[in-house]
Amino acid sequence: MTSNMVSEFKRISAIRALKKNEMAPRFKKIEETASVNTGMHILICGVAGCQSGGSMEVYRLLEEKIKAQHLEEKIKLISTGCMGLCAQGPLMVTYPDRIMYTHVQPEDVEEIWNSHVTGGEPVERLFATESDGRKIRDALGEHSFYAKQQRIALRNCGVIDPLNIEEYIGRDGYAALEKVLSEMEPEEVIQVVIDSNLRGRGGAGFPAGRKWKGMLYQETDVKYIACNADEGDPGAFMDRSVLEGDPHSVLEAMTIAGFACGAHRGFIYVRAEYPVAVERLRIAIDQAKDYGLLGTNILGSGFDFDIEIRLGAGAFVCGEGTALMASIGGHRGEPRPKPPRSSEKGIFDQPTVLNNVETLANVPQIILKGADWFTGIGCEGNSGTKVFALGGKIENTGLVEVPMGTSLREIVYEIGGGVSGGMTFKAAQTGGPSGGCIPAEHIDASMDFDSLTKLGTMMGSGGLIVMAEDSCMVDIAKFFLDFTVDESCGKCPPCRIGTKRMLEICTRITEGRGKPEDLDDLEDLAFTISNGALCGLGQSAPNPVMSTLRYFRDEYEAHVIEKKCPAGVCKSMIRFIIFQETCKRCGICKKNCPAGAITGDKDHPYVIDQDKCVKCGICQSKCPFKSILKNA
Repeated sequence: MTSNMVSEFKRISAIRALKKNEMAPRFKKIEETASVNTGMHILICGVAGCQSGGSMEVYRLLEEKIKAQHLEEKIKLISTGCMGLCAQGPLMVTYPDRIMYTHVQPEDVEEIWNSHVTGGEPVERLFATESDGRKIRDALGEHSFYAKQQRIALRNCGVIDPLNIEEYIGRDGYAALEKVLSEMEPEEVIQVVIDSNLRGRGGAGFPAGRKWKGMLYQETDVKYIACNADEGDPGAFMDRSVLEGDPHSVLEAMTIAGFACGAHRGFIYVRAEYPVAVERLRIAIDQAKDYGLLGTNILGSGFDFDIEIRLGAGAFVCGEGTALMASIGGHRGEPRPKPPRSSEKGIFDQPTVLNNVETLANVPQIILKGADWFTGIGCEGNSGTKVFALGGKIENTGLVEVPMGTSLREIVYEIGGGVSGGMTFKAAQTGGPSGGCIPAEHIDASMDFDSLTKLGTMMGSGGLIVMAEDSCMVDIAKFFLDFTVDESCGKCPPCRIGTKRMLEICTRITEGRGKPEDLDDLEDLAFTISNGALCGLGQSAPNPVMSTLRYFRDEYEAHVIEKKCPAGVCKSMIRFIIFQETCKRCGICKKNCPAGAITGDKDHPYVIDQDKCVKCGICQSKCPFKSILKNA
């Protein structure tokens, strides 16, 4: 190393040592009590979900109290990234006692301040709640939601201040970049990534190292590294959370990839609907440049690498690699045929490596800890962990990161706390509009790339929607088709026309106008689209229909043949009937019917006119005698 590099490394090492010491209360042995008298760190989730619940108002009120009493030296207040347990947000954690407060509202601040912050007595009513109703003091260590998680991509989310580069450095941030620049050759870096078997977390699961190697030997002076932060799947918020809670991990990984592949410029393509993520990325880029970790002559090594943010306008198709790169280049976001691959011809027709946010967030830890460490996590052929956005009919909605190969049952029941409302698990949708449904009979399936593909679905970017007995699988398929039709770029006929025809058939079926031959037509269309569409998004668009036909064909047949929706979801097939034997003729149903569909009085039976009925269900919910039956 040159003397300039040595000097730069010593400067960053000094920052790292100082910040590790300052952050120690968040990582040392738990203390039973913490208060202003012992020194305290208060971390409040400041990302989109908790912000919408008022977390930043809580932050503001606490900040006012700290300043009013001149306690800045004793209390460190931080707006941090996603803590995961979104179902119980807004969330707050105090250190070193690691007490998590949930559902925190501005009106709770006074009690938290007087009882806990100044008095050392935690507010038990705000403790995190276990699925059985128990209050958990140390939720991070004892709550079932966290027990089976292993955080790599999310290791800093909810733990550091994402607006402070020094806190990232204090968690060994940019140490991997230092190692790469001082000790390794580009080929060595790529080999480590190949040996780790890091597969792309954006959906396809393509080995990241092979992408990098494919671009290394491209004979051109202009190459690019791109980060896909578009994340358009309904219910997905994994990448957004990493950018909001740990933006420097992505910047460091992109810089390492640039060194390994011979690129000097990078782009982060992030949708404009993520304002918090965009703002924190911008701040992180400016900080990295100020600290000599991005830009010209990084850490005195002579290596140059810079990163720009490009905002997407919310087109789902721009999550597809070639469409994304076209959009970055200022063109319409449409896919193109392959080959050539992006490593040969990408942004501005130059070789480009494209990885998604979660994939990149794993890279620094792989460089620091080695390929063997990473392959020791997960299952055969599927190394490391996977982040899932857990939603739907589940008690503990939120963000989870588990080793590859963790079963669906463990995620739903042990981490997710089970199906909400005590209902029965029916299916789980993975992979968003490009994925499919896993039925209850396969609830013990391994959550890894290969196992999910065999089941007719896919990992996707990590959306995981849980469905219960009251979900109609035909309606679910129609929902995702409707999304796909709206988001199709229209470039190729199989996707543009084929998905529209599939949606029309599914709509007919849910409205009670389906015919038996419709099921055959759906299968024929699905085969044509999956084999003829231009890009991966079009090719996978029929997956929700095909997987539900495969596992829930009886529901389709009930809709078509019996003209009945077994789940009671499809309005056109719902019938509310007044059971005369228990009806007391009180008239409450008639008074509450918004459509005037109920006739009758104390001397005449109450009857629902099915032609006027709007299927709202108000009559059933208001009947005190439970005399109104659905689909009887």
